[in-house]
Amino acid sequence: MLTTDALREYGADVKEGLGRCLNNEAFYLRMVGMAVKDEKITALAAALEKDDLDQGFELAHALKGMYANLALTPLSAPLSEITELLRARTKTDYGPLVTTIVEQKKKLDEIALG
Repeated sequence: MLTTDALREYGADVKEGLGRCLNNEAFYLRMVGMAVKDEKITALAAALEKDDLDQGFELAHALKGMYANLALTPLSAPLSEITELLRARTKTDYGPLVTTIVEQKKKLDEIALG
């Protein structure tokens, strides 16, 4: 079940996230729930598998913003890292970062969906 306590255990900075949602817990949890339903991480992985750094950057940047605004640090931190690498069009193996992002999203999904 999606609760602020479960998000804290996950590693989210709930205080910061709540602050960005006017300290309205129901609104914050609703926004996190909407983020859980977002499937751009799958599209990010596919873009990077095809070596499409432009599309990868656009997706990573959007995801970073969404998860950072919700203070979901386990996702926003690796997304921030991958965004900066993609901004510079760095040719590298993005696999380990994508794996971390996918794993953290799966953990968030498990919290939210029970």
